[in-house]
Amino acid sequence: MDTIIVRVAIEEDSKYSQEIVDEMASSAKARGTGIAKRTPEYVSTKMKEGKGIIAVTTEGQWVGFCYIESWGHEKFVSNSGLIVNPDFRGRGVAKAIKFRSFALTRKKFPNAKIFGLTTGLQVMKINNELGYLPVPFSELTDDEQFWKGCASCVNFPILTAKNKKNCLCTGMLYDPEWEKERGPKDWAALSEKAKFAEKNVIVEF
Repeated sequence: MDTIIVRVAIEEDSKYSQEIVDEMASSAKARGTGIAKRTPEYVSTKMKEGKGIIAVTTEGQWVGFCYIESWGHEKFVSNSGLIVNPDFRGRGVAKAIKFRSFALTRKKFPNAKIFGLTTGLQVMKINNELGYLPVPFSELTDDEQFWKGCASCVNFPILTAKNKKNCLCTGMLYDPEWEKERGPKDWAALSEKAKFAEKNVIVEF
């Protein structure tokens, strides 16, 4: 079984950008839903800025990716574009990437609310483990640039018809204020519970 490393992406990882966006589009088509389309250049920029999380094998094969984007003068942050190479699904890679992306987001944007839109049950379950709660779209950012990103989604007409109040996606939110009661994440305990080691997945926190 190949060893998979989940880490913060670096500029040299730009070589995987085309493969990443191709799989994003292919996965969305297979699900019959839409995502905000991204270009290889956009993905590469996230890597250069240190705002991407990538999973690769020790042999250099691309496994998965996710990136961070800030909105509304950094009051809100999203972990977006989560995608896993079909050849490596079923090993907890999506969860590992989400965990690492969340940790990076809390470090880079400690005061920002973290949110996401998803149609995927697996992502919803992972978000729930991290402490997200489902919320109406009114609780998310009102940054028009974010909502413009939905324009390439096949469901955009539904979103606009409902005046951005809801769509086929579920909105989920994490407020850092909640940590005052719950405390910070214990990544070692969460990783052990997720059984990453048993699946030969190493998350570099």
